[in-house]
Amino acid sequence: MKENIYRPLGISDELFEKSERILTELAGRFQQLDELREKNQLRILQAFLHAGVTQGSLVGTTGYGYDDLGRDALESIFAELFESEAALVRHQFSSGTQVLTCCLRGLLRPGDELLIATGEVYDSLQGTLGRADEPEDLGSLRDFGISIRQLDLDSEGKLKTAEVLQALNAKTKLLYFQKSRGYSSRRTLLNAEIGELCHLAKARKPELLVMVDNCYGELTEEHEPTFYGADIAAGSLIKNLGAGIADSGAYVCGTEAAVKKVACQMSSPGLAGEIGPGLGQLRNLFRGLYFAPQVTNTALKSALHAAALFAAEGYKVTPDSEQLRGDIVQLIELGSREKLCAFCEEIQSASPVDARFTPVPAPMPGYDCDIIMASGSFVQGSSIELSCDGPLRPPYRAYLQGGLSFAQSRLAQLRAAERLRSMESA
Repeated sequence: MKENIYRPLGISDELFEKSERILTELAGRFQQLDELREKNQLRILQAFLHAGVTQGSLVGTTGYGYDDLGRDALESIFAELFESEAALVRHQFSSGTQVLTCCLRGLLRPGDELLIATGEVYDSLQGTLGRADEPEDLGSLRDFGISIRQLDLDSEGKLKTAEVLQALNAKTKLLYFQKSRGYSSRRTLLNAEIGELCHLAKARKPELLVMVDNCYGELTEEHEPTFYGADIAAGSLIKNLGAGIADSGAYVCGTEAAVKKVACQMSSPGLAGEIGPGLGQLRNLFRGLYFAPQVTNTALKSALHAAALFAAEGYKVTPDSEQLRGDIVQLIELGSREKLCAFCEEIQSASPVDARFTPVPAPMPGYDCDIIMASGSFVQGSSIELSCDGPLRPPYRAYLQGGLSFAQSRLAQLRAAERLRSMESA
């Protein structure tokens, strides 16, 4: 029997052996993930070679950032990885919400309609759309006369293709997909599913634009949404493609025309993507992208282990350990405020940074209830590093994601399982 090297860290032999059995059962899935990692690593390496990255590319510019050859090389690598015409990659974007807002403002005009095919967007993006309870003129899409319609997924979490096609009308400018689940229990979409509806919608309305919020989904499949016909895919670099190395930033990949419109919102119509200094951040952006396949692989393996472990402990998990995955997020339904808080506390306790602090529920901008968040990360808010969060509302779901180190992720999960067991027996 394998030695329980987690025992000094508070993990019982019984739970460790359970985890060992789970790892044996997951060996086939882990092998599939390793094959995906290798394919993606070679694609990124090839893109680096095509871009001709040099030591000079890693330095960056100051001021306006004109003629930043490193920035141009980085954006060409992203475009090749996404099999798209163009890319905009900037550390000046500080969140996924910011870059998604920039995309929406760039692609939509007064009188246009935004059709959302995936139900409620992230809570933090609601302000961009325009909340009914926020009458202030803060620059939401509704403030600019853009109408918004939303179609939910069906009971199985699939796109309502017929309804979406029927909903297209003369005003519909942009069809929007949120790939990941947000704070819901619905399944994460796969890129091929999005692509199928994308092609059908464009066949019906060729001038239609398609945008995908790709946060948490990068490198979890062989191809990104732009391969399947999306005009724009965007996401944060403190998630998968930053590998825990990028200090900030976000990307936009897609058609040249669509990316230019977003770039004009980032700067101005006269400047587009021609400005934006590297300010010493390019090295970390290059390095983060290079390590992204390896780190995303670790995050996916961590999610699989969590799904199998907590399902075996009697909790509802989504997705389960056998389902195909389109992102790194693992949902675990805990059923009570106390268990959700305890779960997050144990994740925090196994973090390399801020482990001595206890996460507590608190208000967060853009959300309608208190949020508890465990994130002992090197980069504040980094979701590719092991983190866990959840809204303090029934059924008290934990959203676990990331993991730079599988050993850390495993320890944190085992600590959480031990804590939940003790609460059950109390």
